[in-house]
Amino acid sequence: MKRLLFLLPVLAFVGLIAIFGVGLTKDPKELPSMLIDKPMPQFALPGIEAGGGFATAALRGQPALVNVFASWCAACPQEHPVLTRIAGEGYPVFGIAWKDQPADARDWLARLGNPYKAIASDLSGRVAIDLGVTGAPETFVTDKAGRVRYKIVGPISPEAWEGEIKPLMDRLRAEA
Repeated sequence: MKRLLFLLPVLAFVGLIAIFGVGLTKDPKELPSMLIDKPMPQFALPGIEAGGGFATAALRGQPALVNVFASWCAACPQEHPVLTRIAGEGYPVFGIAWKDQPADARDWLARLGNPYKAIASDLSGRVAIDLGVTGAPETFVTDKAGRVRYKIVGPISPEAWEGEIKPLMDRLRAEA
């Protein structure tokens, strides 16, 4: 009985080490999305400017990127030059200003440039919840049918664009 009482904490400790060990082998940027291969949740959001914004229907007909950003986001300026490059290469990029005052988002884009085909304002954060957004920036790749095909958590690096996202976008374009 005493031996069992001694072994129980040791076994529990070994179990915890195993669980933490497995957890440390996982990439924290690879968050599974329940939306992969499912339609983008339906939404219609106003813009950061009068008459702007977009709805889910705007994402149909061609592959697109939907970038969730904010002027208060510390990592968003890192990926902004990459988004500008992506848009410059002719790939449609839609923006969702997440929990950001429209005036702040407009000022931020005036300073850095606007790579977005359209910009929606998700001031309440409701659409971001539907998308499963955990923080800005996050980007979704959609196909011509408006299905989510890929999710990027964190800023898009030039290497990620060239090595993963652009080839996917090109494959999706070929399917169109």
